[in-house]
Amino acid sequence: MELKKELGARHLNMIAIGGAIGTGLFVASGATIATAGPGGALLAYALVGFMVYLLMQSLGEMATYIPITGSFEEYATRYVSPSFGFATGWNYWFNWSITVAAELVAAAIIMKFWFPDVPSNVWSALFLAVIIVINYFSVKAYGESEFWFASIKVAAILVFIVLGVAMIFGIISGHDGGFGNWVLSDGEKKAPFVGGWFSILTVFMVAGFSFQGTEMVAVAAGETKEPEKNIPRAINSIFWRILLFYIFAIAIIGTLVAFNDPNLLKNNETDIALSPFTMVFERAGIAFAASVMNAVIFTAIFSAGNSGLYSSTRMLYALAKSGKAPKIFARLDGRGVPVFALVATSVVASACFLTSLMGDGSAYTWLINISAMSGFILWIGIAWSHYNFRKAYVCQGGDLSRLPFVAKWYPFGPLAALVMCSVIIVGQGLDIFSSGVSVLKFLSCYIGLFAFLAIWLGHKVLTKSKGVKLDKANLARP
Repeated sequence: MELKKELGARHLNMIAIGGAIGTGLFVASGATIATAGPGGALLAYALVGFMVYLLMQSLGEMATYIPITGSFEEYATRYVSPSFGFATGWNYWFNWSITVAAELVAAAIIMKFWFPDVPSNVWSALFLAVIIVINYFSVKAYGESEFWFASIKVAAILVFIVLGVAMIFGIISGHDGGFGNWVLSDGEKKAPFVGGWFSILTVFMVAGFSFQGTEMVAVAAGETKEPEKNIPRAINSIFWRILLFYIFAIAIIGTLVAFNDPNLLKNNETDIALSPFTMVFERAGIAFAASVMNAVIFTAIFSAGNSGLYSSTRMLYALAKSGKAPKIFARLDGRGVPVFALVATSVVASACFLTSLMGDGSAYTWLINISAMSGFILWIGIAWSHYNFRKAYVCQGGDLSRLPFVAKWYPFGPLAALVMCSVIIVGQGLDIFSSGVSVLKFLSCYIGLFAFLAIWLGHKVLTKSKGVKLDKANLARP
């Protein structure tokens, strides 16, 4: 029995969009403008958006040629080395398992807004139960749920953009009009760029985290109808839609809310009232703005948890299919759902969630840091795998015109994305070095990188596997 191909083009579009639009845009975007000013934040998001475009081109070429579940692990195994593929697969599975745990915490915080007297554990348990049920029924149930969750987020952003433009040009009250916030002085700090290149680099990292999730379209490739037609459509449209949402939203927030606004400066991911979206809606006279945005943000969190459980379950299934995990996780039920992989992933996510309730939460912080770093490691793996894939394809006599989808700007694309991701990873610890070296902070920051390297090198030592020779790389299609 194989996985069922029940995802269509509209599902793929919304899966990738839903994975990349979450609290990073709805809440944390305010902090990026406070840190680097409207110009600095806009520049950082534009550069990261371009990097994501390059990565999606690379991923599109491989995913249309070899549309399989667990694609990242398979591509890395075929075109880099078996050990690198092993580490990539487990890295991705753990990344999204931890993401599910993080969303359990976030969901409880959001529900406290409406029901402050209900224990947080109740909401977290209910949240987990619902996403398990959705993933248990079928891939179509997952696809439909993601389509509607993402649609709500997209609608909220479109409404925000329309209202924001109307406020900027004085059509709706709530703003003095014009672009004065882009030249606002604050002592020695001055918009649009605040804090210099160091602040922009800091926002560059935050923007990178915000865009993570676009790669989910490749995980779903193995359960997609007509992948050679639908994946290119999704790849070509996803980036422009996401970049449109982020660039327009950041520009509007920077225009309507000063970078030194007190609410913006103390913005955090647990206070919905301080979300820049909430602030703009309130100034436009939208009733119950905080409640509306709370509902939208809950949808974003639910979508992230739902996608995380789906992606990590499918990766564990793929690892089992390729012999890198126990075979029991490759078993499918009558609906084509890898139930054992779903149960195992849910148990791990629950266990990680429990660490947030124990002690001072330091263990949970380390787990989150591992998860955050692993996303950039995955992107490096995609760029490296694609660079080698194209070389192997040409080396073995392949005709580029016969590829279902040809990535633009090769070899610049994968090489540029690889360098940019590497800069982000190295830059994670710049603030540690600038404020005095702390071994504990250093380890906490780079624990995800060290864990990946340990798995990669450990597998290499135990199996004595070597890098793949391009003239012998596996180009067989499913």
